[in-house]
Amino acid sequence: MGLNIKDLSIASPDVDARFDDRFAYDKGNEVPRLTIAGVPEEAVELAVICHDPDAPLPHGWTHWTLYGIPAEVTELGTDADETYRAGPNDYGEQGWGGPYPPPGHGDHHYYFWVYALSRPVEGTPTRQEFLDTYGDAIVEQNRMVATYAN
Repeated sequence: MGLNIKDLSIASPDVDARFDDRFAYDKGNEVPRLTIAGVPEEAVELAVICHDPDAPLPHGWTHWTLYGIPAEVTELGTDADETYRAGPNDYGEQGWGGPYPPPGHGDHHYYFWVYALSRPVEGTPTRQEFLDTYGDAIVEQNRMVATYAN
């Protein structure tokens, strides 16, 4: 089955096009609230990943992996790390790790991906482990993008 990207959506009432400093890793590290809509009927679980492909590393930088989100959930609050299964980020921690691009490196783009899955995620895989293991279970995916610079 091909991917359907027309209905599923992710947005944030806290982040327009650019992150406010309070979400930055070194300036408050607040978890942004997210809204999800258009989840396909066949989805049994959702996963959310925030990734910065502009980080000067071969595979970018993963800021958030979040699993165990029931398919009927439409809002993720600032307590999402405690409510669902927070996975590893590239800071070597579990849960949200906000933007922290190198000073003077310009705008970085932060992709918030939502994945509607046909089977539940076991444990708390890294971003790459998730994509490798659950790529065939992605019924639909979509993303929103925000920017930030130091």
